[in-house]
Amino acid sequence: MRRMILATSLLLAISSTAMASQVYKWVDAQGVTHFGAQPPQGQQSTTINTAVPTPSGKPAVEDPAPTFNDIADPEQAEIDKKVKQEVAAKEAERKQYCTDVRTSLAQIENNPRVRIEIDGEVRRITEEERQQRIAETKKAISENCQ
Repeated sequence: MRRMILATSLLLAISSTAMASQVYKWVDAQGVTHFGAQPPQGQQSTTINTAVPTPSGKPAVEDPAPTFNDIADPEQAEIDKKVKQEVAAKEAERKQYCTDVRTSLAQIENNPRVRIEIDGEVRRITEEERQQRIAETKKAISENCQ
């Protein structure tokens, strides 16, 4: 059975390249573009590459957003740079917040004996308070952390 599956897979892989044939493109006297497997008699045609390119890891479309060097106005470039730095700083703060909240949630969920300090006095929270804190923490994670 394995040999049959292997043979079938190999045949399918080979057949796709074997069945790929030349495709010709030409424009007739009325200006209509045609495609065909045979080149037309007495007309100039071009061949079209029908091979499927392999992914190279690079995106097919470049990001059209201008870079700092593309912006003609140096003042605007400086503003853009400053805004991007602020956004990056806010994102780093959000990631740290999410890490801290998730750690806190794990500690509350895994430890039934949670103690808190209020006005210098340490006391153990009740199960109801613990469940409420778990719910609040999960809500904060769902709202702020993806």
